[in-house]
Amino acid sequence: MHKDIQGLQKVNRREMKRREAALKAQSERQQDTVYVASQFKLTVRKFRRNRLAVVGLILLCIIYFIALFADFLAPYGKNTYNPSITNMAPKGMHWIDAEGNFSFRPFVYEIVSSYDPVTFAPTYMEDTSSKQYVSFFARGDEYKLLGLIETDIHLFGVDNPKGENGVFGVYLFGTDQAGRDLFSRTLIGTQISGTVGLVGVLLSFILGLLLGGLSGYIGGKVDMVIQRIIDFTISLPTIPLWMALAAAVPANWPVTKTYFCITIILSLVSWPNLARTVRSKFMSLKNEDFVKAARVSGASTFRIICKHMVPMFMSHLIASLSLSIPGMILGETSLSFLSLGLRPPAVSWGVLLADAQKFRNVVLYPWTMIPGVFVVVTVMAFNFVGDGLRDAADPYL
Repeated sequence: MHKDIQGLQKVNRREMKRREAALKAQSERQQDTVYVASQFKLTVRKFRRNRLAVVGLILLCIIYFIALFADFLAPYGKNTYNPSITNMAPKGMHWIDAEGNFSFRPFVYEIVSSYDPVTFAPTYMEDTSSKQYVSFFARGDEYKLLGLIETDIHLFGVDNPKGENGVFGVYLFGTDQAGRDLFSRTLIGTQISGTVGLVGVLLSFILGLLLGGLSGYIGGKVDMVIQRIIDFTISLPTIPLWMALAAAVPANWPVTKTYFCITIILSLVSWPNLARTVRSKFMSLKNEDFVKAARVSGASTFRIICKHMVPMFMSHLIASLSLSIPGMILGETSLSFLSLGLRPPAVSWGVLLADAQKFRNVVLYPWTMIPGVFVVVTVMAFNFVGDGLRDAADPYL
């Protein structure tokens, strides 16, 4: 018996030694992989360890998927209205009917409108005796998928919206004062509010990289002139400047023209900080040995900047840009909320929130504030991703 126990102990010790050796070899292989990994792989590996950044990236993927296929995901068009259901509270889909029976296929009840005998305000009730099933890939309002393909197929909807005494429909976020579906308009508004930040940051990136690079690399009088321009731009109050420039946009301009004008306005006041960052990086890199070697070998100034200097801090630029996009989104939302940015018939989150300016609407129709939730979620997601990129790009963390 004693010999058997000793034999088992020896087997266990050998197994433990084998496992320790395997773990040590695996650890060495991982270390070797880290030593030979590129900067991009190291950044991705550190970024994946930040859970908030990963969650933010997933949310941004969902938001821009919605922006890409908003017309398909929305059950109604952005201007489709029904005057018989104005300012109606959210009415969703059902899976369990009034008798307690479960249905795998969702359905909606007929919405019947009436008036409060005291306040004369419209009220809406669901008639549980009349229901209609929700159809997927239903036909509805016509639109252009991805701006190219004409179709009228939507993800879900009802085949016959007219009832005997009311209407059938899916109004997940309720309706506005004109009887338009707020859920559909919020999804479609993602196309403008979600992309204005990307376009604006692209323009500010070009300005900041160009002027900041010239200031830091050339120096001298060029540096002095550009820095005085930056000082003047930073000293201007942002909100009043936005309001003044936006107020100068003619009200009769088409939506596309107004959109690009607002994007340019937002870009004009957001590039100085990036230019300062680029200038400081260029001043520290232009005296490095690899830059001097490139200059001696006959490389042009453009090639030295684009091929040798910019890649050295591109990860830092990406992190800075991702943190600048929320400011662009908030700027467009603020201007549209104040009726100085995009105006109807354009649909953005700021335009939708303009209906919530009045305290009466906030109290009586709180669902008009739902687009504000999308603004908060998008801004927080960009901040999470920006913080994650900044930490992942820092070689000292």
